[in-house]
Amino acid sequence: MNILLINGSPRGERSNTRKLSRAFIAGIETKTDVTVEEIRLSTADIRPCLGCFACWNKTPGVCVIRDDMKDVLEKLLWADLTVWSFGLYYFSVPGRLKNLIDRMLPLSLPFMQADSETGGHPARYDMSGKRNVVISTCGFHTAKGNYGAVETMFDHIFGKGGYEMICCGQGELFGVPALSAHTDRYLGTVTAAGEEYVAGGITENTREALETPLFPREQFEAMADASWGVDKARGEKEQDDLIFTRQMAALYRKESYPGRDVVLEMDYTDLGRCCQILLKKDGSEVIADGFVPYTTRIETPYTVWRDIAEGKISGAAAMMKKLYRVDGDFELMLHWDRYFGAGEAKEKAKELPEKAKEKKSNMLCMLIPWIAFWIGAPIHALYGSLAAIAVSALVPSVFFRSRKTVYDVISCAAVTAFSILLLLFENKQLLVPLSYLAFGLMWLVSCLTKIPLTAHYSMNDYNGAQALNNPLFMRTNRILTALWGVLYVLTSVWTFFLMRSRFSVYTAIVNNILPILMGVFTAWFQKWYPAWYAKRT
Repeated sequence: MNILLINGSPRGERSNTRKLSRAFIAGIETKTDVTVEEIRLSTADIRPCLGCFACWNKTPGVCVIRDDMKDVLEKLLWADLTVWSFGLYYFSVPGRLKNLIDRMLPLSLPFMQADSETGGHPARYDMSGKRNVVISTCGFHTAKGNYGAVETMFDHIFGKGGYEMICCGQGELFGVPALSAHTDRYLGTVTAAGEEYVAGGITENTREALETPLFPREQFEAMADASWGVDKARGEKEQDDLIFTRQMAALYRKESYPGRDVVLEMDYTDLGRCCQILLKKDGSEVIADGFVPYTTRIETPYTVWRDIAEGKISGAAAMMKKLYRVDGDFELMLHWDRYFGAGEAKEKAKELPEKAKEKKSNMLCMLIPWIAFWIGAPIHALYGSLAAIAVSALVPSVFFRSRKTVYDVISCAAVTAFSILLLLFENKQLLVPLSYLAFGLMWLVSCLTKIPLTAHYSMNDYNGAQALNNPLFMRTNRILTALWGVLYVLTSVWTFFLMRSRFSVYTAIVNNILPILMGVFTAWFQKWYPAWYAKRT
């Protein structure tokens, strides 16, 4: 397939719409072999039409102006698919693109087209089978209601329904590195649209996703207003760090309001300036002076925080390198994405089919077989072992919706093995302590692997698999995994002696109380350790 990309933006390679057009073509490339030619009108020599009509009567099919338009006409005839890529300029196409469209006159014959409702001219060449896609972005919060003039023009050129159209509001956001998590997700949808288009047509679900704004109107317009860097009240230019802070504040998701106002203080240490963001029930407010007591304070060079926002370095990695420190309530940092993340995208994810959702791990898959053995075996060797074997066999079926981890598999296999040994030798005073030892060693050995045991399960509460790239999250979980491992290794020791003593009846009590206390400690440590680390200078 020959594809001609007409980049009608005066920005050339920096065009935001070009990113969408390239994503669309990338989708087509996954389905068929393509040859792509790009015409950048920002550098092309295409002069305005003279209106002389020489291309109709004096030199039929040939324009008298000698510029790059001759090559453009040849490529339009060469292309199987033409992608018209441009930003919305004052509710229409950019001037350079309008020049090109005006200069397409040689492709038409001068005669009136009888079957045209509004009046038109037949094509000079056979254009049957050629396809056109219009892709455009605009600076409004939505594309709806802003493309009337563009649609009318292309309806006249290609006929109603004779072309595909993808229009996206909030186009300037595609040029903001700090928002790449949002824009990349949208570009992925555009790529999917390209795949579907060449395979037969863009589906309704994809169309709906393409029409969904990246941000709610209120958030987008707050970011757009802040991006100009002009104080609304005084009309004066603002400092870059204040502009940046206003844009960050605009990302606040008020539905995450924790029930009390939160004051986030940004101390830009390299600039010697501070800003505060007040997170309220009805939105956010930036405080540039007259500060109030902060809830959370981030002391950071402005350049570092900018790099974090633009994805050049992760926030967790910067913290581990002690590039910034945090004082006050660390809860905001633990749930940063809840306050400033892609909330709308997460809500949309709830509407996806079950098979399209990412499965989550469930620690019960690992724990239940062991618990069944530890409860049943001491009571009755035969029935306890059979019950543990049955539970190990049923767990995968009961938790079929959960993502299985290697520790789920090991646990079912290990419990089955201990149960069989107990059936054969009926020595619960040895095998029960050994099962605790095996369980503890499984935790300790996992500390030596890339992902410690607890991280496989706790990541569900911290952005899923993304948490595994967070070095502070991994360090916290490695410590906790080691502590749990030590606990169960020690449990095997006192279980061995208790079961042989007159205090054996207290074994179950001790072995239940200590994990409960350890669980309380774990919940506390998961919050305390990152906060303690973040305060270190």
